[in-house]
Amino acid sequence: MSDAAAPAALRELFVEMNDLKRVHSAGREGSIAERLFAQGWSLLTGGAAPEDVALDITATTLAATRLCDLDAAFLAAAGLSDSAASAVLVAGFDAVTGDLDPDLRDRLRSRLAPRPPGEPGPVPSFVAALAQQPRAGVTCPGRARILLEPPENHAEHCLIVAVYGVCLSPFYRADPGTVFLAAMAHHFHNAAMPDAGFTGEMLLGDHLGPIMAVTTGWAMNELDEPLRGEVERARAVLPDDATAEGRAFHAADCVDRVLQIAQHLRGASTTMAAVLDEWELVHAGSVKGFHDRVLRDMRIP
Repeated sequence: MSDAAAPAALRELFVEMNDLKRVHSAGREGSIAERLFAQGWSLLTGGAAPEDVALDITATTLAATRLCDLDAAFLAAAGLSDSAASAVLVAGFDAVTGDLDPDLRDRLRSRLAPRPPGEPGPVPSFVAALAQQPRAGVTCPGRARILLEPPENHAEHCLIVAVYGVCLSPFYRADPGTVFLAAMAHHFHNAAMPDAGFTGEMLLGDHLGPIMAVTTGWAMNELDEPLRGEVERARAVLPDDATAEGRAFHAADCVDRVLQIAQHLRGASTTMAAVLDEWELVHAGSVKGFHDRVLRDMRIP
């Protein structure tokens, strides 16, 4: 490991992947990140090993970073063979993963090959509760909060932190399954506890720990063994950065919290010139010349 605290090369990938919290499609409930959170927990309760789920969900998330909801289910419904659908997913994956650790990249890429799906289990009720629980926004004791609309929810945050953690795991020499499971479970308390942010936690004072223990226990009680024990062991890395898995988790959590706010600021500061010139909103094609004349004659923008 280098002297760097985190790999700068993954920044752009993480910025782009963060938008999966905000991508929705007709006929599908919730954002892509929210749905992948539920899918991950369904695979876990169905008996899949945490590392297998970590790799499957991370590979799917990386492919979705460019393909969005052009996923395996849609491609199959549209008539593509398993091999053709896999090739599309791999193309999406390859488009964004050039800076991943090569060994991890190969392991993830192989998960997009056609193979029997894992057996889904029941989705615990805390999954829907976390999807309904908004994040607090920017809070600081003694200051009014900064609310940015629309807020992310806790399911979205946990999923993205989990996938970031898997991507970061080689850098910290961390076990990806442990990091993934810890991240997927790190806001169990917020399934029942409204999020008042850092400000609310400070105002609760000595009551914070006991309340979090009680509400975390409510979520843990929904899990059967051996998954419950696996979650408890994974959550043991959450309090600090003393372990490789703790470092990978806390790096992922910190990056996600900041990039979530950066997304709002980036949108607010985007100029029309950048959208037209750099992003080619009116893109090349047979009618681009006509489009340009229309905008010029109407003095738009």
